[in-house]
Amino acid sequence: MTTSISGISARSLSRPRAVLFSVLLALVLNLVLWVIGLAAGGNFELTDTGTTMAVAPGGVVMLTVVPMVVGMGVAALVSLKWLPVVRIAQVVGVVAPLGTIAMTVAADFDAASTITLALMHVVIAVVVPLGLEALRRGAVGSGQSR
Repeated sequence: MTTSISGISARSLSRPRAVLFSVLLALVLNLVLWVIGLAAGGNFELTDTGTTMAVAPGGVVMLTVVPMVVGMGVAALVSLKWLPVVRIAQVVGVVAPLGTIAMTVAADFDAASTITLALMHVVIAVVVPLGLEALRRGAVGSGQSR
């Protein structure tokens, strides 16, 4: 079953598939952005207490996968007993990544890296609510309407 959310289609998916597909989609999109950022001259390095650290690609993978798996996983588990948690998680899934863009901007990345990393936050802010909507529709479609 496919439904439209503001012109973007969301499928009905089981909880595990909704989490898995969302994480994989965001990861692929963020890695594509990373490659584009490299091509634009970004070095994805920052200085912390005098030490220069590269945050990509490992940081891109970790900071995409871990928060999404934890956040969406908790929402999926809680939704087994209380489905309305999905709506709350959708809001958190938009506000948290958009709110943390400020930390990226405050770090001493070059301009290309800053813009690319900020766009990666936006990717997560778009993918998470869509994935959770697919999860919710899958739960409702399976007869769970609590």
